[in-house]
Amino acid sequence: MITATLCIALAATACTTDSDSPSSAKERRSPSAAAPAKPAPALTPAQARDAITHYSKTNNLAYAAKDRALLDTIEGGPRYAMSLADLKEDEGLPKADRKPFRAWSYDVTQTDLYIPRLAPGQQKWFAAITRAGSAQQYARVLVLAEDTKTKTWEMVSTVDIDDPQQLPRVVLDQDGYATAVDPASTKLAASVDAMRSAVGDNFVTGGEQTGRKVFAPTRASEQQVKVHQSVNKFGTRGTTRFTAEKPEYPDAYALKTTAGALVVFSHTHAQHDASTTPGLRIMPEKQDRAWLGTSPRPAFTYRFTCSDVAAVPSTPDPSALLGYGCRRTHAEAAGPITTV
Repeated sequence: MITATLCIALAATACTTDSDSPSSAKERRSPSAAAPAKPAPALTPAQARDAITHYSKTNNLAYAAKDRALLDTIEGGPRYAMSLADLKEDEGLPKADRKPFRAWSYDVTQTDLYIPRLAPGQQKWFAAITRAGSAQQYARVLVLAEDTKTKTWEMVSTVDIDDPQQLPRVVLDQDGYATAVDPASTKLAASVDAMRSAVGDNFVTGGEQTGRKVFAPTRASEQQVKVHQSVNKFGTRGTTRFTAEKPEYPDAYALKTTAGALVVFSHTHAQHDASTTPGLRIMPEKQDRAWLGTSPRPAFTYRFTCSDVAAVPSTPDPSALLGYGCRRTHAEAAGPITTV
């Protein structure tokens, strides 16, 4: 809108000026005058490192005190939902089974920052890849976004990468800043909606419909298919089925790479377990007790909130699911309670 207003103003000035010489026209069309300014980066590298360090410190304090309100100041989206689930499940365990809290932190010296330039009005965000291990063999993709109300930075997604060697090269400009890409762009081989559908299909059908078409075989994709194959865990005494659910967190983040884009998104799926044998009931497992108690029931439904990261080419080739992580964020029972 600012550019359009500026063009109209220049046109009006040109119509009223007495000079219409080639030299004046050349001056008006000067490349330096017409070149648009680069969008500003979301923040500086120093500010990004400070945001990650602040997150680590505050996360430790929040988990040690099980302070959900404090955690809410530094997390959002699927990451916050997963953290709340972790706390709830831990509190549902017998004290003897609870793991002692251990402080931790991201090492910003072993972290690559990918800060995009963003147009005015766009929500500010940036991505980072942290590395750990003696040979930096462990990698995790982080996405932090600015809360539009508080103007503070929140961790919205963390995804472990199965094989860091598969990470595509993010394009950086001469100043070291990245380029944000529309994750719904038709210039990519698969839109974020297509990938959500394919991930859901991995769980629901084992990838038979769209999963194996959208994604190349990677460890992450095959693991999702393996989860689908757990439908036979009850044998003839019960059933397990999966359903793809409407995503609770539709936001997605994408960076331009040399081959396409690196896309971070979230999906939601559900698992439905049911006894098919009269008189048999399913016993909740330990990690389920915070949600379901300890009474056997004929059927349970679990909802999972997940974060995924994929390398998406700009050519019509399959995308690569590089990693995903899920947490049970809701569970409910169906049928009458059985006393044991």
